[in-house]
Amino acid sequence: MRRRPAEYRRPARRRLSQWILALLGISLIAGLVLFVFHHNHHEDQVKQPMMGENVTKEPLKHEGLNFTKEISISSASSFSRQLAEQMTLAKAYVIIAKEHNNLHLAWQLSNKIKNCQLFLSKAAKRGESITLEEAEQIISSLSDLIFKAQDAHYDIATTMMTMKSHIQALEERTNAATVQSTLFGQLVAESLPKSLHCLKVKLTKDWLRQLPFQNLVEEKRNSPRVVDNNLYHFCIFSDNVLATSVVVNSTISNADHPEQLVFHIVTNGISYGSMQVWFLTNDFKGATVEVQNMEEFTWLNASYASVIKRLLDQDSRAYYFGVYQDMKVEPKLRNPKHMSLLNHLRFYIPEVYPLLEKVIFLDDDVVVQKDLTRLFSLDLHGNVNGAVETCLEAFHRYYKYINFSNPIISSKFDPQACGWAFGMNVFDLIAWRKENVTSRYHYWQEQNSDQMLWKLGALPPALLAFYGLTEPLDRRWHVLGLGYDMNIDDRLINSAAVIHFNGNMKPWLKLAIGRYKPLWERYINQSHPYYQDCVIS
Repeated sequence: MRRRPAEYRRPARRRLSQWILALLGISLIAGLVLFVFHHNHHEDQVKQPMMGENVTKEPLKHEGLNFTKEISISSASSFSRQLAEQMTLAKAYVIIAKEHNNLHLAWQLSNKIKNCQLFLSKAAKRGESITLEEAEQIISSLSDLIFKAQDAHYDIATTMMTMKSHIQALEERTNAATVQSTLFGQLVAESLPKSLHCLKVKLTKDWLRQLPFQNLVEEKRNSPRVVDNNLYHFCIFSDNVLATSVVVNSTISNADHPEQLVFHIVTNGISYGSMQVWFLTNDFKGATVEVQNMEEFTWLNASYASVIKRLLDQDSRAYYFGVYQDMKVEPKLRNPKHMSLLNHLRFYIPEVYPLLEKVIFLDDDVVVQKDLTRLFSLDLHGNVNGAVETCLEAFHRYYKYINFSNPIISSKFDPQACGWAFGMNVFDLIAWRKENVTSRYHYWQEQNSDQMLWKLGALPPALLAFYGLTEPLDRRWHVLGLGYDMNIDDRLINSAAVIHFNGNMKPWLKLAIGRYKPLWERYINQSHPYYQDCVIS
């Protein structure tokens, strides 16, 4: 069949497909318009201001405000919350009005806020819900003032910027107050209470006046019991008479055979006389108590003990014993006890007691609750130090105490190694001398001459000196935290052989945690006349 020319062909199918495409396009556009319209309408409803809980309505207009109508659809239980929110906004506008010198508006807002606070207080006292009639007048009057503030061009952007600057200023003041509070707490913890100073003075007077005390000391010094390795030896280094007496009393009171115990106390020259008189005039159930003066140790000098070199350094003395001037330095890092010879004497126990084979070291802020003589029969597996590990808490691992960015440290120690507690430790002095632990301590003190390896106290150098030489003990032998943690489980405390008041809230201070203080006070000899004169009265 002959094909028609193109201009004479029927275009029906092509026209039909074009119409279908056009209709589909129009439908899509119409659907999109409807969707946008519906979406915007929904957003308008959501964003409308609410006077009541979960209620939507037309936006409020500045002219012709009808708060009676708006409040009437609110829940009665939400009136107090609405009023509180309005008061918060009003307080912001008080600040802004004062900054813009609009004192009259600031006074009006402040006065209305006071009225609202009084209204809420009265409503709370009577224990009844706020009624619509009560809420209507006070909410509408406060809202009028808020709109008046907005009319004064205190728009939301200005409000936000002003409040942001005030929040920042308050945060800075809060941080400064926190630092100052920490500093004051540290100063209180470092100071000797008046009652303990009184006790020390009275005991020292007796020591100076009565020669029989000094003669008795010479007799005890030559007693064979102080070097008898068949007995149980404990050492305490302290200048606090009352605290040391609690350690001794609590250990004896809970021992099955107190007559087999020997206590070796080392103190400084100032406290030596008072310590001697206290332990010579009190009964300790047959236990032996030896008191030594640290200043009589001729070997403890600057050429041997690195900590003495540090004490003689002028910069170190200014840092630890000067006035706290740099508020950026954490106060506890500058506690003078960290440079105290008594605090570091624990690293020289084999020199202090050259004839002893095993001792238990006790801090002066511990209380003993069980018989500790069983510790002497524990197998330390050739280790020097028996101690309770503290890495059950993540922050008590080596990397938290020591600077592992230093290659000397990172090449020799595991940053995840467990820390352990200093305050109740079993020391095998034979193994100590064999491993030469004191020389290790001296080495690390020399390496830290610039204080870049660690900053705080005796524990970091101990972690280094006793690394690989510490035997973990059962946690119940030594429970810590009674000087700072108010929430220790009573079951844990009751099961503990030794409880430790480490932290600033020592039991002999007024800032002690009241819940734990009786655990310490029950081991004080309160019948002693000097205690009654100085502490009780």
